[in-house]
Amino acid sequence: MDSALGSNELRIDRERLWATLEASARIGPGRAGGLRRLALDDADREMRDLFVAWCREAGLTVTVDRVGNIAARRPGREPELPPVVIGSHLDTQVAGGRYDGILGVLSGLEVIRTLNERGIETRRPIELIDWSNEEGARFTPPMLASGAFAGLHPVDWVLGRRDDDGKVFGEELARIGYAGEAPVGGRPLDAYFELHIEQGPILEAEGVPLGIVTGGYATRGFNIDIRGENAHSGPTPMAKRRNALVGAGYLIVAVNEIGWQFAEGEGKATAARLEVWPNKAGILSDWAQLTCDFRHPDPAATAEMERLLKAAIPEAARKARVEIEIVEDWTFGDERFDAACIGLVRESAAELGVPARDILSQAGHDAYHLSRICPTALLFTPCRDGVTHNEAEHIELDDTAPGVDVLLHAVLKRANR
Repeated sequence: MDSALGSNELRIDRERLWATLEASARIGPGRAGGLRRLALDDADREMRDLFVAWCREAGLTVTVDRVGNIAARRPGREPELPPVVIGSHLDTQVAGGRYDGILGVLSGLEVIRTLNERGIETRRPIELIDWSNEEGARFTPPMLASGAFAGLHPVDWVLGRRDDDGKVFGEELARIGYAGEAPVGGRPLDAYFELHIEQGPILEAEGVPLGIVTGGYATRGFNIDIRGENAHSGPTPMAKRRNALVGAGYLIVAVNEIGWQFAEGEGKATAARLEVWPNKAGILSDWAQLTCDFRHPDPAATAEMERLLKAAIPEAARKARVEIEIVEDWTFGDERFDAACIGLVRESAAELGVPARDILSQAGHDAYHLSRICPTALLFTPCRDGVTHNEAEHIELDDTAPGVDVLLHAVLKRANR
């Protein structure tokens, strides 16, 4: 065992981590200083290529599975043992920041680089995974490929998902060269660790560099189809109109009002996305699809918000004279993370003198899906003003590095278990 193993002097190379983040930030630049790197677009391919090159330079064995998840493996002394996995995502929102997901992947790379630099071997292998399409900005639902890995989505269903332009997930994977052959999931993992910016203001406001995530806000998401009938916007009498856009409008208002009913208890309701066809002047639309979600720290409250949505659908349909149907739904955030992995994070933070606090996650993360199949821990580091899914998203290296040091030590402890 290397003399550095378990030493409180072991730290990441902060400047190397920052330089790696800056290199990422040059791929898929947005209009306002952030990133627009949608899953399976050309910028995503360029970032994947650079990530794979970095992993191979670090001596890792790279494999790609059928839904495009990239796994980079560092061998252990006992290679037959299930690996300890570090992961997150490299895709972004349409107007995204430089760090959401990206920090987690590149922090994992920095952990491995640090172990290599110090000549530290581990009993178990360590794997670093970039999960495809975490954001759901191009293909819904979010956390799509980690969900397939965890057995929540059939692989062929994922490969058949379409974006707004009708482009197919599997075909886009092949186009960018990341339609891998490795099986999706179905193999044992010892544990999973994910580091992520908080995407909220708590840590920065309290001056605490590390959040130890104990669970998430229970979330229910829906794709809802509204079907009406095309008609001329001029001569068609109001009594004969079946405008899908109007039906969607009634439902959007209902979703927002449900959010306000639960706001005092930190409940949130979002009408996030609306597609309409044909969406042209002079004609009533015959189809619309609304994407919405509900979040609350109490799963029972989220369930009640869902009940209220379903109760609002018949009234919205009646008033607009349309048909409304929930065509897809998804759930995440009511998972709880592993006590032993959380214990390693707490222990490592205490040994390194890094202040930490327990926190709930209000956003979705790949860690939610992984927690269903292996022991999992999720770590948060601060971001300025809690701004995220915004090109103004910002972190400071001095506030971030302590959390990455904790990740390094926690993974090292687990990999030598």
